[in-house]
Amino acid sequence: MVTKARWGWLPVTFMAAMFAVSGLQTTFGRDASAQDATPAAKVGILDARDGLPECVAAEPGAVPEGVDAASVYAINSAESAARYQVTEELAGVGANEVIGETNAIIGNILFDASGAPLPCSQFDVDLRTLETDEARRDNYLRGNTLETDTYPLATFVLRHVEGVDGPLPEGEEVAIILIGDLTFHGETRLAAWEAMVTKEAVNLTGSASTTFTFPDFSIEKPIVGPVVGIGDEVTLEIDLVAAPAG
Repeated sequence: MVTKARWGWLPVTFMAAMFAVSGLQTTFGRDASAQDATPAAKVGILDARDGLPECVAAEPGAVPEGVDAASVYAINSAESAARYQVTEELAGVGANEVIGETNAIIGNILFDASGAPLPCSQFDVDLRTLETDEARRDNYLRGNTLETDTYPLATFVLRHVEGVDGPLPEGEEVAIILIGDLTFHGETRLAAWEAMVTKEAVNLTGSASTTFTFPDFSIEKPIVGPVVGIGDEVTLEIDLVAAPAG
């Protein structure tokens, strides 16, 4: 039997990041040349790819330099969330689903003049604010597993969007794949998130999710105390609400 342990709040994104990103509503970007009309099947950590636009991470909350964005949607932290989800095995209890969450997520989603998503959109999640239903677990994760004094943020920088060709249709929910650089625990990996997004004049909403394993980011499993085992895969989820900046 699986029980659920749910944390307090963040967004995502997004553990990121372990987020992270319950459906991930996240940022999207677009290769200026073209986008695939059909989303790719693989979600999670990817091998390196040639031909993706190059993006340099900006300061958290800042619009990246050198990107000619006609419109910028800023993430509303109060209405957004990032979470991670992983299964632990407890002595004498069995499987327990752990969910850590925060709304400490900031970032910007960039669009060109036609309304198409641009590369280099970015969100950052403050991992120091992730909470579950157990403070001792949270303290151990921050101090030992995530080492948040050294690596306080998880960052996702969008490099390409699959599943949409041109501008996002106004007021319609669209399924897309977000491909970009996920930086977590001092390491950066190319990652793909599956997302559902809806763009309107007054706001942008969405949900996105991805997965990773502990070795992907050189993280040791937090097996301590009553925890006798941890699942290999971590799910990151982000729910985003963003509005036109300025």
